[in-house]
Amino acid sequence: MGSKIVVNNYGSFDVTMVKGKGSTCWDTNGKKYIDFLAGIAVNCLGHNYKPLVKAVAKQAKKQIHVCNYFTSDIGVEYAEKLLKATGFEGVYFGNSGGEGNEALIKLARKYGHLNGGAKRHVIYTLESSFHGRTMATLTATGQAKFHPEYFAPYVEGFKTIKPNDWEAIKTAFDDTTAALIIECVQGEGGVNLIDPEWAKAAAKAARDAGAIVMADEVQTGFGRTGTLLASDELGFEPEAVSFAKGVAGGVPMGGILFRGKAAGVFVAGDHQSTFAGNPLACAAANVVLDELTKPGFMESVKEKGDYIRNTIKSWNNPNVKEIRGKGLMIGADIIEEKSAVELEKNLLTNGLLTSTAGQNTLRMVPPLNISYKEIDEGLKILKETLENF
Repeated sequence: MGSKIVVNNYGSFDVTMVKGKGSTCWDTNGKKYIDFLAGIAVNCLGHNYKPLVKAVAKQAKKQIHVCNYFTSDIGVEYAEKLLKATGFEGVYFGNSGGEGNEALIKLARKYGHLNGGAKRHVIYTLESSFHGRTMATLTATGQAKFHPEYFAPYVEGFKTIKPNDWEAIKTAFDDTTAALIIECVQGEGGVNLIDPEWAKAAAKAARDAGAIVMADEVQTGFGRTGTLLASDELGFEPEAVSFAKGVAGGVPMGGILFRGKAAGVFVAGDHQSTFAGNPLACAAANVVLDELTKPGFMESVKEKGDYIRNTIKSWNNPNVKEIRGKGLMIGADIIEEKSAVELEKNLLTNGLLTSTAGQNTLRMVPPLNISYKEIDEGLKILKETLENF
């Protein structure tokens, strides 16, 4: 229905959702779906989460938007709480992952210029990475399929390095390198895991060459992998981290966290955004952070992720080649003879919302507070669909 009147840039299915509760959704026909997608890792507390709904409604009655000539009370409250929870020194608020990564790129370029002049402008990302849909973030993305000829010419100054390749880091970085950006788990690239020891070694090599080190946590941040930030577990201590998706539980929000060498790079006028950090988004993000930092919450994310992966492994289904992930960011590789996109369509028909990451990886990123009852309902649909696939 919607695809007939809204420009279909997304290849959307002919399904129109009308409501949700917890990790369950319903469409206009009253059909029920178990949500293993969470708006692509956005609805981290599911649908109709009462404390979040209450906070958004309360803030909407007070003030929805304040331009960034000023600060808002809830914005200051949230920023202070966020910095305390993450250990960073400063934060820039934006509206999306693409916007956050654009700011990350501009930060890298300015840092390079201040610490080596115009020649220090090259930004390294990882092969199979994904950083966004704007021209700069698209160029930064380490996948050729996202670089069609009709968008050329692309932004100059980006190079890629193969993740977990120890030989590559020996010669990659030099005095032209401004930054290394590591996507902590490659979501769009196939839910690929990064070796912590390699990440630390790559970060050291980049820093030794005079570069700054950054993390793209648009999808991995805010509890998705079982820690508040995935870079905490990888241990490479980035000076700047981009975030978005789950940060405000469904209200559009993104940004960057700064510390160390990144903390004082931006000054007034360097990067701005009209809607960024508005009170409504900050009120929602405030609730999300409170929930994520409750005792035991992160442990439950890890336990649920392990439960899903181990259950799928126990089926020994011939259509599943590999199951991997971290926390509730899960990828299941489907055998080459089959298509993950077709499996996604079959699952939708059978009442389970999922996504794909490439031709052969089924991606599952359910709400972080999904109940075991909903997990089991979803796994039942997945098992039966795989058996008939």
